[in-house]
Amino acid sequence: MTKGQDLCATKPRDVLIVEDNPDGRESLRMLLELLGYRVEVAQDGYEGVEKALTHHPKVGLIDIGLPGLDGYEVARRLRSALGRSIVLIAHTAYTQPEDRARALEAGFDALLGKPAEPEGLADLLNLELRGSRCLAKWTASASPTRGGYVR
Repeated sequence: MTKGQDLCATKPRDVLIVEDNPDGRESLRMLLELLGYRVEVAQDGYEGVEKALTHHPKVGLIDIGLPGLDGYEVARRLRSALGRSIVLIAHTAYTQPEDRARALEAGFDALLGKPAEPEGLADLLNLELRGSRCLAKWTASASPTRGGYVR
């Protein structure tokens, strides 16, 4: 990084979407590609873990209510295998305080409610992926669809 380059100006490139709903998965993929991200998709938790371990994305956008291996277990496995090299965002309809606590315990960095507003997703990705220096700009009082920072 050159002197004077803003850490917040660098767009992370690789995102893994783990979503069992085909329409939701495709909508998120198209949105993120329009925003300039390279996107991998997985239709269940097992495939999500496999793709994350193979492709090493910068962020995982993971549904909680996956069949078989749920999103909490996906997060635990990825956090154990990849440590803090991946940002994990729970993308879920479960947005109550106890859900946020459970997401944090499983290893997620943030929780984004469904359906997510495109601006909320973009804001969260743009700030979350740049680290704590940029996260100071994120407001914890955001609505669940705008994102909910849980760290």
